[in-house]
Amino acid sequence: MLQLNLQEILTSFLVLFAVIDITGSIPIIMSLNNSGTKVKAGKAAVISLILIVGFLFAGEWILRLFSTDIESFAIAGALILFALAIEMTFSIEIFRNDGPPGYSTIVPVVFPLIAGAGTLTTALSLRAECSTINIIIAIAVNMIIVYVVIRNVSLAERLIGKGGIYILRKFFGVILIAMAVKLFASNITLLLN
Repeated sequence: MLQLNLQEILTSFLVLFAVIDITGSIPIIMSLNNSGTKVKAGKAAVISLILIVGFLFAGEWILRLFSTDIESFAIAGALILFALAIEMTFSIEIFRNDGPPGYSTIVPVVFPLIAGAGTLTTALSLRAECSTINIIIAIAVNMIIVYVVIRNVSLAERLIGKGGIYILRKFFGVILIAMAVKLFASNITLLLN
């Protein structure tokens, strides 16, 4: 029986919104769009929704299948975020955008920015506190916001300007480094214990 609970939906939504932090990804998306690899809003939202909901149901089983754990998975995601942050902060290219058309929508936008290790492990851990249907609704609402933000990123670009984008990119690069370090540190201690 479905147990819809507005408080659980709101709690799950807010926790996932903070972890996904799509507004903090605006400079990255702008940078990808400016480099000629257009990020597709609908594709990013739908693939992220499928990944997060799929991981919600099968995450523990998938990790066990590959003889790994959530901590190791989170550390791997932290390393990818760290590399992306280094690229943003120091204006060097680590992720080469030489994949097929739409490739940048998958890496790095869907993974690790939207449906990264932090989001996937958060969704999995929310199951201990909230009903699955409420988590799925919260994920869906977050993906609507992801779609709207990515779809309107050019509006933000026009409002902020090139100088503003440059400053935001450097600022959020440092923030992303801090997030990666925190994700790495909190999971490495769990892994070593």
